[in-house]
Amino acid sequence: MVQLTDDSRFMSLALDLARAAAAHEDVPVGCVLVRGGEVLATGENRREVDADPTAHAEVIALRGAASRLGRWRLDGVTAYVTLEPCVMCAGALLNARVARVVVGTMDEKAGGVGSRYNVLSDSRLLHEVAVTYDVLAIESAALLREFFEHRRAEKS
Repeated sequence: MVQLTDDSRFMSLALDLARAAAAHEDVPVGCVLVRGGEVLATGENRREVDADPTAHAEVIALRGAASRLGRWRLDGVTAYVTLEPCVMCAGALLNARVARVVVGTMDEKAGGVGSRYNVLSDSRLLHEVAVTYDVLAIESAALLREFFEHRRAEKS
């Protein structure tokens, strides 16, 4: 039996959340916030179901963790996100002072953590965040590809 690393284990949880987002017609993105091996909060994309342009998985998870901890600073927290965060979410992760972001697959069209922009590593900003790429990238990319193939087929 293969033992999963912590990064793979928590990204698997994020993938489960992404699947839940797809079930309610949202782009399948999931986010898990972890500190010291403990899951603090989770989020899945909810823009469609909540009719809220800011209801990205990362923002929902950040709100949950801040509420649970009673503070906005999320020092020592690692965010596991199935899709490279957009600029809005990268900014929110940066402002929350998360320590690390683990990315499933890259977003070549709108990524804010390495593809299009590199918000988390900009030394001109107040905080820098460590980033790990391509954790369960094949699974993350496949979930997104299947979702959009299904959407395109519905429109035809």
